[in-house]
Amino acid sequence: MNGTLNKVMLIGHLGDDVKMHYFDGGNCIGRFPLATNEVYINKTTNEKITSTEWHNLVVRNKAAEICEKYLSKGDKIYVEGRIKSRQWQAEDGQTKYTTEIQVTEFTFLTTKKETELNKQQVPSMTEPNKNTNFEAQRGSGNQDDLPY
Repeated sequence: MNGTLNKVMLIGHLGDDVKMHYFDGGNCIGRFPLATNEVYINKTTNEKITSTEWHNLVVRNKAAEICEKYLSKGDKIYVEGRIKSRQWQAEDGQTKYTTEIQVTEFTFLTTKKETELNKQQVPSMTEPNKNTNFEAQRGSGNQDDLPY
């Protein structure tokens, strides 16, 4: 072992639907922003302050297809992955930089599609799922803490 570790664990809400990009050879990636919140009290004013941090998430191939199918803006998800920074040349010649979370594992905590289907009493969506990587784990949650 080389003595280093690049691991990220986040729980947050999608800021947008999953955007898919397909490549020759059948591979694909999905991208979506994830919002995490920090809430604290300003000691001077006693005001409750919410600070939102945005993370650019990237999922690949089968995982991307599962995320696209089940997730939409506002859904809550737990992800594990690693931080990856990259740069590229924009069309105007400027060098652009981004930092992304390359997702390696995830668990769906709440999905709007699931909530809508459960209201319609769809039996297949109420059966428990196995908790394995890249499979949605059904749960209930409160979406009142959305940052948008």
